[in-house]
Amino acid sequence: MAEPLALYVHWPFCLSKCPYCDFNSHVRDEIPRARFGRALRRELAHEAALMGDTPAERPTISSIFFGGGTPSLMAPETVAGLIADARAAFGFTDTVEITLEANPTSVETGLLRAFRAAGVNRISMGIQSLEPEALRFLGREHDAPQAITALETARKLFERISFDLIYARPGQTEAAWRSELEAALALVSDHLSLYQLTIEPGTKFEGLYRQGRFRLPEGDDAARLYELTAEVAARHGLLGYEISNYARPGAESRHNLTYWRYGDYLGIGPGAHGRLTRNGVTCATRRHRAPEPWAERVERTGTGAHPDERLDNRDRAREMLLMGLRLREGIDTARFARRTGMAVADALDADILNMATDEGYLVLDPAAQRLRATDAGRLRLESLLAALVL
Repeated sequence: MAEPLALYVHWPFCLSKCPYCDFNSHVRDEIPRARFGRALRRELAHEAALMGDTPAERPTISSIFFGGGTPSLMAPETVAGLIADARAAFGFTDTVEITLEANPTSVETGLLRAFRAAGVNRISMGIQSLEPEALRFLGREHDAPQAITALETARKLFERISFDLIYARPGQTEAAWRSELEAALALVSDHLSLYQLTIEPGTKFEGLYRQGRFRLPEGDDAARLYELTAEVAARHGLLGYEISNYARPGAESRHNLTYWRYGDYLGIGPGAHGRLTRNGVTCATRRHRAPEPWAERVERTGTGAHPDERLDNRDRAREMLLMGLRLREGIDTARFARRTGMAVADALDADILNMATDEGYLVLDPAAQRLRATDAGRLRLESLLAALVL
């Protein structure tokens, strides 16, 4: 039996472009909701046909994630239609997770009930901060009271809620972050995504940072904020199951676990990526990035996809290591061999592996068939992976 499939749906439009964001998001004077809704449904049907003539020949969907951009700007009818189309084309697992990202503006909060009726069963809120000055710095369209109202509304409608916060901001102290995080954890008890602010190429923040307009915590200061994050979350019963994600046991994002465990996922919409295995061959897929040209391609041909890129054993091994070592559980080495056609040891620099295990950064447990990074290793994972993965 094939493993279940995750489906990612990309909605590319936002009300404004956040200065830290390098995602494929775009601002329009008027969002062409109807056109892009039709195009998404047509591309999903096209991809389903490529994966088998009937639903019985296709993998079952275990999760759907509406991301962006700001997918809570979609018409709820479009979300309902895509969910219904996916169910008809593939079928759902009994525990299917359907997540939609939303921002806590009053307009989007007012649509939460309609999204629940459409079939969404998990909401991911883009809060980013509960501090007024930080929200202004981050270019957010909401204030802290709106964020709290949105979370209270969501709690009444959805069993599963997550929200994002950004820390390691300019001038942020450990005491200030502790206070903000404690306040956040009092609002939600399921799942949090906690990201260190980073400077991404091509963003507004990149220019300001290069001009010296602000500085970020670095080195030991950033490490202490990371360690504090894990400490406070754990005290509230949320464990860091991935470098930036914390959840109560059983409340982990099933969709994102598919990425980190290197499962198959189908991505539709402008700029969406995917990893699909057909007839034993795993390919990287990607869609045209610019929204309107993507829509034109879908209207002409049924898809906005670029040609697939076939991934060889080493490609798959590298990707699975880069993703899987982000997880606290690490990598199942037996599954690694099945998925990549390589043993874990053959995909790693032996000298670096020995050093990393001796220093307590990695644990390779043959009996448990598991390779994982320790807490100390996860703190250094970016530089460790650069040296370790062949």
